[in-house]
Amino acid sequence: MSLFGEHAAGWLAIGAVGALVDRKRRGEWVTAAAGVAAAHAASIAVKRVVRRPRPKDPEIQVLVGTPSQLSFPSSHATSTTAAAVLYGGLTGKKLTPAIVPPMMVSRLVLGVHYPSDVVAGSVLGGAVALVTRRFMRRRRNRA
Repeated sequence: MSLFGEHAAGWLAIGAVGALVDRKRRGEWVTAAAGVAAAHAASIAVKRVVRRPRPKDPEIQVLVGTPSQLSFPSSHATSTTAAAVLYGGLTGKKLTPAIVPPMMVSRLVLGVHYPSDVVAGSVLGGAVALVTRRFMRRRRNRA
């Protein structure tokens, strides 16, 4: 899960596959993938402003590498939530309960985030996804 969510790469790949396979809604898939990318970018921007260091407890073994030492918010939780909301809307599947909690828990188990990091990341991803969905709905209604 950690590798899949790194830099939102796995979620962006799913968006690209959706755009290739679902020709009728290619534009929506591209917009949804752009929303995932925007959510990831927003999390990076917040990280650079907040500058909270990752947990460092000698009792906890960090089980994965990280691209930075900044912790808040979790970019994995941000992009995963955005992907779940946006791709779930396109597929008609309730993806959020299936993929968001496992990603959030994985970041804690791996020792790279505080609980508030993953909650904030998920909230940020959900907010970006809702703005993206509103944009997609307006665009669809104009067509």
